[in-house]
Amino acid sequence: MKKNHMKIEFSSISQNESLARIAVASFISPLNPTMDELTDFKTVVSEAVTNSIIHGYEESPEGKVIVECTIDQEHIEIVIKDYGVGIENIEEAREPLFTSKPEWERSGMGFTIMENFMDKVDIKSSKEDGTTITLAKQLTTTKVIYN
Repeated sequence: MKKNHMKIEFSSISQNESLARIAVASFISPLNPTMDELTDFKTVVSEAVTNSIIHGYEESPEGKVIVECTIDQEHIEIVIKDYGVGIENIEEAREPLFTSKPEWERSGMGFTIMENFMDKVDIKSSKEDGTTITLAKQLTTTKVIYN
């Protein structure tokens, strides 16, 4: 399959998390990923987008979340970007069970889940620019399905 790219932008409201998850799953489905791989992608997109909405924008609907997905052969890269408040300490945020919102009963497992399901997780964040999470995974086998 040739290199392919998609990009969507949406308001930072929790209902749009499912839009992001479905958009990425639909975009990569022609590669015929296994059900486990598809579930992994949907899960990490959900985690990253939810983090943008809850932590980056503190549930302010005025914020924008951008999701980009690139396919290059069997390699998939997903970038989730927000322009929110940023992450003060990325290493601390990556610790299992760490949450900046314990009063919201958050599990603090988002980055741990992303790291377990993807081959690569890169986090860049600052108070001025927000947060960009890059997720990458090589599919195990692909059989491109043409419609």
